Amino acid sequence: EVQLVESGGGLVQAGGSLRLSCVASGFTFEDYVMVWFRQAPGKEREGVACIGVRDDGRTHYADSVKGRFIISRDDAKRSVDLQMNNLKPEDTAVYYCAAVLTGREPNLTAVVASPNSMDRWGAGTLVTVST
Repeated sequence: EVQLVESGGGLVQAGGSLRLSCVASGFTFEDYVMVWFRQAPGKEREGVACIGVRDDGRTHYADSVKGRFIISRDDAKRSVDLQMNNLKPEDTAVYYCAAVLTGREPNLTAVVASPNSMDRWGAGTLVTVST
């Protein structure tokens, strides 16, 4: 069974940090570009960060999180993490892990902007940032 399971969400004060984790099963994790999206109440789903496969060490971040969030993956553990620092109230959202199978050297800017292109989705984890 294909699964992506997120964890690590919670309530944090502005300026604090959280680390989200997503563990995959049921597919060849190392072949997939991994992406974190988020969706705030009443807003569209937004791409936050993505990371390339295997030897492609490229990452891409939305401007809203650049310099504060770090995405990483561990293929041996079949996991992708999102370290979130200096959190702001506007970061409050449900965060989703997603996976997409792409060609070689994909345009990561396009990947993070294309939620409808994802092949796999997790159920999400809620992050709430208080003032």
